[in-house]
Amino acid sequence: MRFNPKARLDRSQVQNRRGNGGGGGSGIRGGMGGGLPVGGGIGGVLLIIVVVVVSQMLGGGSPDSGAPGDSGAVSTGGDELSQCESGADANSDPDCARLALVNSIQSFWSRALEQQSGQRYQQADTVIFSNQVDTGCGGATSDVGPFYCPPDQQVYLDTTFFDDMLEGQLGGQGGDFAEAYVLAHEYGHHVQNLLGTMGRVRTQQGANSDAVRLELQADCYAGMWTKYATQAEDGQGRVLIEELTQQDIEEALDAARAVGDDRIQQKTSGRIDPDRWTHGSADQRMAWFTTGREQGSLEACDTFAVAQL
Repeated sequence: MRFNPKARLDRSQVQNRRGNGGGGGSGIRGGMGGGLPVGGGIGGVLLIIVVVVVSQMLGGGSPDSGAPGDSGAVSTGGDELSQCESGADANSDPDCARLALVNSIQSFWSRALEQQSGQRYQQADTVIFSNQVDTGCGGATSDVGPFYCPPDQQVYLDTTFFDDMLEGQLGGQGGDFAEAYVLAHEYGHHVQNLLGTMGRVRTQQGANSDAVRLELQADCYAGMWTKYATQAEDGQGRVLIEELTQQDIEEALDAARAVGDDRIQQKTSGRIDPDRWTHGSADQRMAWFTTGREQGSLEACDTFAVAQL
């Protein structure tokens, strides 16, 4: 993946709360008030921590998520990433690369959502934090992994997740586009929130559950952005990403494979139990990402309309 050196970055879309002390800290263990995050846990199932963490990451499909709301949170993005001004910075600085990805994903959806659904897109900040953070869904720790909080319409990310969990405990190969897939998936949940799809979730576990359908749809939406990523523009009409390679696509697919429910269950307990799935199998996650990347439409990503996932 190569960013356009001449593209201008919009720092207002990312907040940097690392080192601010956070607060809350209830995370996945004590529950989160104010409306569950997408990534709100797997109920009372007692599994080792890696399974709990991954059940939080990349969504979780809570029926309590509701419609978009306002928690009163104030964006403090601005010039907190003051070193990030251009695509050239994104090519050399990981934080600037994440900012450029957020800019690209939101640029894509600001056009695609209205064109395909008639629904106007509303921007959502990404909050980069460390250790713990206060959210519209309550306090969260780094153990939660990346998640989207519907009440404050923000994506939350502790970047240590990629090295410590995705590559470390789950054995993914990582890479820049693995991070892109994770961010695009979380913004897929934001799109679901805007469209009211979260209100369709009634069943929380099982291979054919609504929770799994919600997660696979977010994977498909991540694929949609990937299809058009080299066309998304900055505020001056310059493309943000100049090139994606086959290696980038393979990194995204590898990340999707690594967080499949069957893969995690096999790795941690030695047995696969589809009745406890909350996100879908490795093959399903890769397949729906590929569907989005190949077909590029909301209609093709309607996981709630198909009998067989």
